[in-house]
Amino acid sequence: MILKKTFILVSVSSCFALYFGQEKTIDTVYVFDNQMKKVKLFHSLNTLSPADIQKNSSNLSEVLRFQSSVYIKENGRGAVSSPSFRGTTAQHTAFVWNGININSQFLGQGDINNIALFGYDQVEIKAGGGSVIYGSGAIGGSIHLNNDLSFNQGFKGLFNSEVASFGTYNNFLKASYSNDKFSFKASGNYSISENDYEVPEKKYINRNGKFYNTTFNIGAAYKIAKNQTISWQSQFYDATQNYRILEENGNRTSYEAQTFRSLVSWDIDKSKFSNSLKAAYTEDNFQYFGVYNAPFTSGGINKNYIFKNDFNYFIIPKLNINVIGEFQQNQAEGLGTSELRDASRNVGSAAGLLRYFATSNLRFEAGIKQNFIEDISSPLLYSFSGKWKANNWYQVNLNLSKNFRFPSFNDLYWEPGGNLDLKPETSAQADLNQEFSVFGFKLSLTPYYIKIDNMIRWLPTAMGYWAAFNTEKVESYGLESQLSYEKSFNQNHSVKLIAGYVYTKSVDLETQKQLMYVPLHKFSSNIDYQYKFLRVFAQGMFNGLTYTTSDESRKYAIYPYFVMNAGISATVLKKYTLGFKVNNITNTVYETVEYYPLPKRNYSINATINF
Repeated sequence: MILKKTFILVSVSSCFALYFGQEKTIDTVYVFDNQMKKVKLFHSLNTLSPADIQKNSSNLSEVLRFQSSVYIKENGRGAVSSPSFRGTTAQHTAFVWNGININSQFLGQGDINNIALFGYDQVEIKAGGGSVIYGSGAIGGSIHLNNDLSFNQGFKGLFNSEVASFGTYNNFLKASYSNDKFSFKASGNYSISENDYEVPEKKYINRNGKFYNTTFNIGAAYKIAKNQTISWQSQFYDATQNYRILEENGNRTSYEAQTFRSLVSWDIDKSKFSNSLKAAYTEDNFQYFGVYNAPFTSGGINKNYIFKNDFNYFIIPKLNINVIGEFQQNQAEGLGTSELRDASRNVGSAAGLLRYFATSNLRFEAGIKQNFIEDISSPLLYSFSGKWKANNWYQVNLNLSKNFRFPSFNDLYWEPGGNLDLKPETSAQADLNQEFSVFGFKLSLTPYYIKIDNMIRWLPTAMGYWAAFNTEKVESYGLESQLSYEKSFNQNHSVKLIAGYVYTKSVDLETQKQLMYVPLHKFSSNIDYQYKFLRVFAQGMFNGLTYTTSDESRKYAIYPYFVMNAGISATVLKKYTLGFKVNNITNTVYETVEYYPLPKRNYSINATINF
């Protein structure tokens, strides 16, 4: 009955959208995740453009490692990879595609190297809780993969091709066309790498490390009226990862994944209100091959049907109410010898946010959300944000929130070990962002605190198998900081600098020990310099001591390391660009997961044509 009420809320709130407000002209750019522009009013985001992504074109792991505060655990280049925000785990990071949470229903997380890298117009990284808007898993932070569509832009196209070390080839093609009412964009990418690098100091050879993937994105939007737009965005992704073997004649294993995502949206935008009604379908398939060239050993299919309505209304010019209703049906099926039995569940939610713009420099936002999850009791969630720009050189932003993650299908239904009595993980957190602006420099300092209850862990049992339990409480606190500077000189020179430092203390309150794979210190920096047609960039990353065991053993810890990349490119006739990159200039031997070192010095050449 509660789920039905939630579903009705989604439908009714969309109908209300037809009757309020006055018309206004639609923006020339349509953004699929309509909440992001509101989120930016109260939270600091790290926004990466396609040009930023191109600097680390191996995979999404490299992009996040060098251009964000997130710690990335990668089992060798191109293999299984997971993020850690603010000392939390991979299950506490939400991956959001055009406003839709796409974390795996099997694992409750996303494998970064099985998420497409190219084809987005922006990748945005948000630290801190966001479950009121973006749902389960948005505890440590969220990673947003966004597309947009522009109007009145005519025809545009781009082709990029890259050749790199270890038999790596990347090809990307994008084309778009738009007039005053219709917009269309399509892109495709194919990446392949033999990935056979060696690290002699570790006696490591990445045998059978080949990976390849194909991505196709397509989107369209049509203005059915002056203030109404119908839009569609889809993504097709197919990938194969081969897992490293220790001996040349060892048994070769591999993992294949296919993803399909499709989203249809009807948006109304008037002066006093806006409404976005979305219907989405996502499907994730995977197959594990324990023997090369044999039928798959195990696998699974996950299907999700999603309906979401986002209604936004200005009661008065300074007071805004936002109601979000969502209904999902999640389905999962184990294949082959998979130990996951078939499962399904209905998930509903209703959220309300109130925003008050007291003055041009002072604003507040308060939100609540109730989830209705079949067979699972869910707590009431809340959020509060306040932002004050005191003067031209100082502003402060306070964020408080309660967030959650409900158990994944594996946590509940894996045989043996699944536990139907699991409770959702919950977290209470706070952060205080302060930003100073002096002489063109911006310094951001953000102390934060997170406490997680009922964390779900898989532990050994007396029966000889592992099982899921609600166990420990975790406390995480630290400091995120960022210094940025951007300036143009004499119309010929421009420079951009972004440098960030993160201190993270994440402790199991029972043992009082630092969690595994949470570095105490991380520093990253990126600098870009352009002179007329010539562009140069350099980036560096320092990673502090990282424990790989739960007892803080230094014997097995990953010791501090520094890695640096650089590149140069030249543009001719405004259409043709040729670039050269060197990764790991310092030839550092380093790893993010014990026993899986990443490549030493390597190179790439790329060419881009704009048409």
